[in-house]
Amino acid sequence: AALRDSGLLLDQERRDLFESRYMQERRKMEQALRQQIEAERQQQLPALIQELKKEFQSQQPKGSAVTKPTESPRKDR
Repeated sequence: AALRDSGLLLDQERRDLFESRYMQERRKMEQALRQQIEAERQQQLPALIQELKKEFQSQQPKGSAVTKPTESPRKDR
């Protein structure tokens, strides 16, 4: 599709090279976007946790002990 969209008319060897480079560059772009999204998510998580903490603390019955749940192991990629 990318080759067709480019409007280029290439022989088979150059077509294969174009497709290979396209996939290589697209993978780089997608990896960069994944990293950007993950960075934004990490920045927003503390505010989300605080918001939920306030919401759920106000719903907590008076006099009950607050226990911190155990954290699940984080899966790093």
